[in-house]
Order: sequence, then C-alpha cells, then structure tokens
Amino acid sequence: MFTGIVEDIGVITRLAKDAATGSAEMTITIAPGSSLLQGCRDGDSIAVNGVCLTVTSFKDDHFDVGVAPETLRITNLGGLSENSRVNLEPAVRADTRMGGHFVQGHVDTIAEVLLAEKDGNAITFRFQPKNRDMLRYIVYKGFIAIDGTSLTVTQVNDKEGWFQIMLISYSQEKVILSKKVAGDSVNIEVDMMAKYAEKSLAGILGSGDGESIPLLEKIVEKILASKLKQ
Repeated sequence: MFTGIVEDIGVITRLAKDAATGSAEMTITIAPGSSLLQGCRDGDSIAVNGVCLTVTSFKDDHFDVGVAPETLRITNLGGLSENSRVNLEPAVRADTRMGGHFVQGHVDTIAEVLLAEKDGNAITFRFQPKNRDMLRYIVYKGFIAIDGTSLTVTQVNDKEGWFQIMLISYSQEKVILSKKVAGDSVNIEVDMMAKYAEKSLAGILGSGDGESIPLLEKIVEKILASKLKQ
C-alpha cells in the first residue's frame, strides 16, 4: 500500500531484458544522501512510477527489481530505457502520515498526454486513457494516481474520453510528470474506493444479466402498496 506522495526520483542505471521470458531486471539509482532505502530489506515493496515492485537487492544508493512480462505490457515501464527517470515511493508504515490517498501500486491502464499547458505557475495536463472504461471511476475533484503521484482531477470529459489535472509549482520539482509532453505515456491507477462502490451497488441492484434487482423491486412494491391503500 502507498499514499501517492512521491519520496524521491531515481534513474534507471541498468536495464536487462530477457528475450526468452519477456521479463526484465532494473537497477535504480537514487541521489546521494537520499533516505529512501533507510530500513530497507530484501523483499520490501517500492512503487516505481506507481507500479508496486519487489526489491531483490540493494546498496546505499541503488536497488534492484525484477519486472514481470505482464507488468511490462500493461504499464509504461516497458517503454523505459537506461537513464530514464522514475518516481519512487516505499510502502507505507503504520506511522506514515497519509498525505495523499490509498494507492495500491496496481496500474489500471496507461494514458497518453494530450496537453501540457502552463497556467500561471502551474501546469495543466490532459490525459486520454487507453482503456476508456476507466473513465467511469474518474470524477471531478476525485483522487487519481499518475505515475504513482496522488493528484486531484480538475475536469472530466466522458464524451471525448479525457480528464485533466493541475500540477502546482511545488510538485513540479518533486515528480517526473512536469517533464512530460504531448504524446508521452503515464501509468494510471484510479481510486480503488470507486471500484468498491461500484461492486457494492451491483450487488444491491443485481448483476444486470437478467437476474432480479432486489432494491428496485422493493421500491416498486412499496409504491404499489401505497397506491393500493389509497
């Protein structure tokens, strides 16, 4: 579990792809003096561009992770190369301050940057998800994780299939998003609470495959009973 508050920016200093398995190994180097790996142990989770990965080994200024073929296919990690910069966040602890929102590190889809436009000292970004179905979980003023960064949705256009966020000046120095331009890709994780709400509502209303809709049936029954009493 993560908060979407990026703790550091790292650089991929080694990228070894295995053609036989379709997997990859990465070495990610952090700046001298970074506290990212303090208390780290082999097997710990670190979010890399919002993707939960397992630390396989580490030293003071770098760590190694393995990336599965499926992860390379459905996230933007597959398009990275040596010297690419990545957002980093270690998994939350019990005493972590919850400054962002609940982020699982499970990317739902990638999205294309349609627009990156200055707005005063902020930058407005517009994104179009590859999987348009994800738009039903994206709402005005709701949470979203973009390359692992917890951000607030400022606009949604379901018809045209895009949403926007605004990146304030402070965050521009802390995350890699500020360097993205139109045509670049980002990892998207929607707010998991929206998924739970959808599933709970589906359970109340029925599956939509011809089965009964208990809640609506009760409402209709009450209306009819009320009418019959009149």
